[in-house]
Amino acid sequence: MRKTLILAGLFATAPLIAQSTPQVPGAADPARITGGTYATDPSHTLIEFEVDHFGFSDYFGIFGDATGTLMLDPKKPANAKVDITIPVAKVTTASARLTDHLLRAGKDGGKPDFFGPNPADAHFVSTSVVVKGTTAKITGNLTLNGITAPVVLDTEFKGAGINPYSKKETVGFEAETTIKRSTFGIKTGIPFVSDEVELEISVPFEKVG
Repeated sequence: MRKTLILAGLFATAPLIAQSTPQVPGAADPARITGGTYATDPSHTLIEFEVDHFGFSDYFGIFGDATGTLMLDPKKPANAKVDITIPVAKVTTASARLTDHLLRAGKDGGKPDFFGPNPADAHFVSTSVVVKGTTAKITGNLTLNGITAPVVLDTEFKGAGINPYSKKETVGFEAETTIKRSTFGIKTGIPFVSDEVELEISVPFEKVG
């Protein structure tokens, strides 16, 4: 009898528990997106790079604080425009020694092994967007190390909603691509450190105005 009363009490309070469960503000519902210009939330924008190291392991690093804009028209999603600037000088890895290697000057006045001490920002500008459901292929020009080359981003819509802190309409996307660093004149260590660099991108955009 006691067990029966306990179970009855649990079932009676279950709806109250469900109602009090907090919900995340973003949802993968395209109907939530409104048209306009959006700007990156730099402190939550991350671009991860991954390379193969000697065939033994993969090594990771992160570019943060990317800034830029996204222009969206839900009625004409193929007309979207993306313009992102990435501060290469802020690259970070799990090893202070490796981070220093990426940014140090070349020996005896020679070219740096990787980016060098004062690298210019990288810059991506879209040239076309092909949308399929909640995914898209975004083609654009990436400028890195002073060289511009085309790149295709496989992009997925992650969610939209109101950011509870900024109170702004926010849309989030994730993207991935693979580039060859030799295309951008960064050839040190190939093939021991892979020429292919995998990029994983996570960007929230907040509506402007």
